[in-house]
Amino acid sequence: MKAAGKGPALLRLNNLKRVMTQLRATRVTSRQDLALALELSKNTVSLIVDDLLEQGLINELGPVSVAAAGRPKIEITLRAEKLKSAGIMVERNAIHWRVCDYFSQVIAEQTWNTDTADPALLLPELVEVCQTLHAAHPELLGIAVGFPGIIDPQRGWVHFSAHLGWQDVDVLTPLKNATALPLRIMHNVKAAALLSVQQLDLNKSQSHFYLRIGEGVGGALVEQGEVFVGSSWTAGEIGHMQVQPQGIRCSCGRLGCLETLVSKPAVQQQLSQRKPGLRWQNAASEPQIVNEVMTSTGQHLGQALSPLMQLVNPASIIIDGPWNSHPAFVQAVQQAAQTSTLAFTFTHTQLHFLPQRIDPANGLALAVVEQYERAIA
Repeated sequence: MKAAGKGPALLRLNNLKRVMTQLRATRVTSRQDLALALELSKNTVSLIVDDLLEQGLINELGPVSVAAAGRPKIEITLRAEKLKSAGIMVERNAIHWRVCDYFSQVIAEQTWNTDTADPALLLPELVEVCQTLHAAHPELLGIAVGFPGIIDPQRGWVHFSAHLGWQDVDVLTPLKNATALPLRIMHNVKAAALLSVQQLDLNKSQSHFYLRIGEGVGGALVEQGEVFVGSSWTAGEIGHMQVQPQGIRCSCGRLGCLETLVSKPAVQQQLSQRKPGLRWQNAASEPQIVNEVMTSTGQHLGQALSPLMQLVNPASIIIDGPWNSHPAFVQAVQQAAQTSTLAFTFTHTQLHFLPQRIDPANGLALAVVEQYERAIA
């Protein structure tokens, strides 16, 4: 599946990447439909498909009966298990990885607790994980490793991570020295954003903003199918938007960040302040208190979404959080966003409240696939 050089060889390689992207999107198709969708000649597509068949990467499912005269369509599908990718997510005191097939279905995964505070100790452990995954899954197209914090994806550096306590750590170099696989270093939330767009089958020609609520609050803008990181890699950091100038001190050192109002620790603090011992896990025991906290949390988030809608103007905002299951939270977000935003802008911004949390490790694995499919200039 490799082609070297320029000119015709490069064109063939980029056509192959387009075919792979289309095969992943459609799951089941035919040579004729591929040629039509990609505006390529039938001969070009047939050569690519025949090559993939010879390598055992495609299955022919058989002819499709058609009323019109002519050669019947032969349905084809990728053998997704033959093309794997891996995502390794580093968190505070934990590592979590997933190996996925080409359709983002999970093949294997593991999570374990470990000390992630010292990069000198953790990096050799990550090297071992990469080497073990490659040995166990030789079909891997690559590995993406995700971190919380300010990440330079080009150099593969963790510039700062409050969660891990890291500053200016070169992650990519030791991993590249240990494995021949293509590698990506990313922010966990930005990787999850890619997967959210795929799962919702959103139009990749538009922009979409993904917002994740957990121990902190993060966000990412997906523009033209790619994550926009900004000039200093902090684009999407909505969690550190100041919404209460005289509010609670945030982990970043500033007062009143959105994270201090809607994150999991923030909501837990509000619940326990209203009634000692009350937690989200036993919220059903005090529905009125929980409704009030969820309403307040939703209002804060909805108000914070207003400048995002008007300045960035995404086609959709995807909210991935633990509070999505509570009707008071969802309603409050919608009402506060609508009240705070220009009516025309609000009506043209779709709000998606994900019913199930996204695993960033899956998003990291998808980032490997999307990098593999990217055209070469």
